[in-house]
Amino acid sequence: MNREQKRTGGDRTMEKGIELLHGHFHYKPLPYGGVDGTKVVCIHCKGVFSYHRSTSSLKYHLNAIHSVDYSKSPTITNSGESLRQTACGRSITLDKQKQDELTNAIAKWIATNCRPVSIVEDVGLRNMLRIATSDDTYKPPSRRTVTRRIHELYEVERTTKAMALQRAPAVALTGDYWTSLGNHNHLGVTVHYIDEQWELRSHALTVMKTEDGHFAETCAEHFIHVAQQWNVSDKVSTLSTDSARNMIAGATHLPFEHVPCVAHSLQRSVTVSLLNSAFEDVLAKCREVVGHFKHSPASAAELAHQQIEHGQKESPLVQDIPTRWNSTLDMIKSVRRNEQPLRDVLTTQDTEIAMPTTAEMDNLQRLETLLEHCRDVTELLGGEKYVSCSVVLPAFCHLSRVMESSDDDPAYVVKFKSTFRTDLKTREENANIAYLKIATALDPRFKDLKCVPRAERAEVWATVTNLVKEQRVVAEQPVEATTSEPPKKKIALLAASSESDSEQEEDSLENGVRRYRAEPTISTEACPLQWWSKHAGSHSRLASIAQKYLATPATSVPCERLFSLAGHIVQKKRVSLSSENVNDLVCLSNWLGAEE
Repeated sequence: MNREQKRTGGDRTMEKGIELLHGHFHYKPLPYGGVDGTKVVCIHCKGVFSYHRSTSSLKYHLNAIHSVDYSKSPTITNSGESLRQTACGRSITLDKQKQDELTNAIAKWIATNCRPVSIVEDVGLRNMLRIATSDDTYKPPSRRTVTRRIHELYEVERTTKAMALQRAPAVALTGDYWTSLGNHNHLGVTVHYIDEQWELRSHALTVMKTEDGHFAETCAEHFIHVAQQWNVSDKVSTLSTDSARNMIAGATHLPFEHVPCVAHSLQRSVTVSLLNSAFEDVLAKCREVVGHFKHSPASAAELAHQQIEHGQKESPLVQDIPTRWNSTLDMIKSVRRNEQPLRDVLTTQDTEIAMPTTAEMDNLQRLETLLEHCRDVTELLGGEKYVSCSVVLPAFCHLSRVMESSDDDPAYVVKFKSTFRTDLKTREENANIAYLKIATALDPRFKDLKCVPRAERAEVWATVTNLVKEQRVVAEQPVEATTSEPPKKKIALLAASSESDSEQEEDSLENGVRRYRAEPTISTEACPLQWWSKHAGSHSRLASIAQKYLATPATSVPCERLFSLAGHIVQKKRVSLSSENVNDLVCLSNWLGAEE
């Protein structure tokens, strides 16, 4: 063989991929293909060595520099060893324990951040991990391995959640149905409870695929099935859902209370009030203007330029969507904020799109003020990290007060306010008012019941007294709570929502209830669970009841958030995900994301 054959790998023994000393060395590849038969590369330190048919110097390198047995392959040599940096300082090899830890971290990352499992096959991810670990031989786990680890992680986390639920004195559920991109129906259920430390807990229970039609009896069976799966059938106090007819009818077949979503009711009242109102024409103009810029990239670019020219922050317009809460308010705010840039762009274009007149812009300002109150209440009641059920009646009282007509209101505003108050009152009557009254009474912020008519307060406390008499479980003295508090600015709005001061009438209340009523009310900005954590010992029977009533969410918003999360997971490229994988991924992302 001549020298050229040696250098180009003409001999079959010089083909690329041929290794020396059980894989510790391999021939150096040439940039134009083939290998250099006179050069070899150490897989441990990437050092290049001359090779002239003798391996003596190569063996010496392995023994002296790397302390490895050249008679064994690198995988056997490094098995069982700890993570080790080579003497040359250029490469390390991960042991099995570190590889398992990295595999678990990858599985947790995929589940928590809604990444597709196929990402482990991404060459870029592999290269990044090799750089991060300094192991040039590292291979990410296979899709099957990651999927198995995700299922194992789900079972571990599910066991932890199930044990916590068993310790809870009572739990509340929220539920709703959702249709995926693959046209599959899923039921999402979340759970809410106050633990022994008086912290409000909430997490997903399931996103299970459903095959049957969503009739009333079927819906009830689905919720009962989920409660049985998690072994909380005897602990469920309430179910919060939207006001769909099948949900309302299905609730009558359930052995626990039903609380309609207040946010849905409030949104419907806004929709009804805007219908056939004086605001319809100006809102139609706003939709037309926003739609024009949404469908014209050139106009949108010119608007961005005009925003900068007027010293404003570049931001897109917002289109209102009937099913998206507060989107009408967002559209109004974006149009008013960009009034002058919009006029400047439209006057330079050959278009029939017309901006609202000055008088109509004044109408929009009035409507914006009215809708701001609705947004504040919606956001306040839509939280799941703080108590919300006891805030519903004070919130209704607040809205009724701010929607009262004044002498300064024009006729079209008076009509809007009147329609809103009438519709909201009807929806309030259809809510579970009896349950909401008790929750309000057990909240030390609102136990004066100023949001309840004076004639009905005695009946509320009589009901609480009966609950105490039936209560046999004495709560232990808990530790101080650390539950999140609602937005102080919004909760403070409810402070002036009373119709009168609470009366101090004497009645035949149970002694524990009388002592609780004698306690001073706390600020509306304070956390009621922190108050209960300090006073549960002196009000043990009431404390156990409070854990049940204050855990109920005022809305089904937690399920809405769950479906938003599911939408990130079941994308167009993953519409064929099995129902088991959808459930595990959505629940894990909800559970693990809440912990970080």
